[in-house]
Amino acid sequence: MIQTIQDLLEPASKIEVLDVGAAVFADDPPPYKPLLDAGVAHFNGFDGDARQVPLIRASYGADANVFNEFLFDGTLQTIYVTSPESGMTSLLKPDIAALKFFGGFESIGRVLKTETVQTTRLDDVSGLPDIDMLKIDAQGSELTVMRNGVEKLRNCLAIQLEVSYFPLYENQPCFGEIDVWMRAQGFSVHCFMGIKRWPISPTVFKGNDPGHQLLESDLVYVRNPLKLHTLSDEQLKKLILITHYSYWSYDLSVHFLLELVKRGVLATSSHEEYIRLIRVGQSA
Repeated sequence: MIQTIQDLLEPASKIEVLDVGAAVFADDPPPYKPLLDAGVAHFNGFDGDARQVPLIRASYGADANVFNEFLFDGTLQTIYVTSPESGMTSLLKPDIAALKFFGGFESIGRVLKTETVQTTRLDDVSGLPDIDMLKIDAQGSELTVMRNGVEKLRNCLAIQLEVSYFPLYENQPCFGEIDVWMRAQGFSVHCFMGIKRWPISPTVFKGNDPGHQLLESDLVYVRNPLKLHTLSDEQLKKLILITHYSYWSYDLSVHFLLELVKRGVLATSSHEEYIRLIRVGQSA
């Protein structure tokens, strides 16, 4: 009797998860946590801010790969250090005019000090496996990190990244530039995992009303679901697990599952079995 989605798929290996900007915040569990809890994923994380590393190691255990390096383009760069709680420490210089435009950000993004740091290209990191799922929140450096990691990400199946509609840092790529690059790499937009709006200074709304001004969002990309011939059976199994556990995208999971049925990898009844697991709440 099939009890879990893992029993149904029987993947040959664990999903290699990479979190760039892996600082741990108790009120914001990462999308890959259900994959780790289900025992189908392995954690790899980067955070150049040494203040964040001990908690990352404690949260993910001895088996995790945790790197205290600044991912960028391999050159010397200036790091703009803000308070650890702000999450705004960045290799890009804060745009003072943009911070002043939004209420409270001039204080939140206040630079405490600057340092010169050696950055590392993702492709040059030894001991890091090829990545299946990427979550990246690098405070404006997302596109640079990915451009310098195309080999490590060559077989990546899903990417969740923070995109900006109103950049808070100087020379920060905005959503349009990132989207063009992602599509050129064979990814398609799947869903939003949060949209952040922010009031424009000096207006203050009642309660927690953020106003209408778009600031940024977490956007999920997956390999183009219309080009499944480019994916192996094992990649499809991993995509099913990712879309199921991390994004509750059961319809997309079924789309990938039916391709495995078509290929003869799974039994013709697998679709119905998957739906049954969801209905009885035993897919975890």
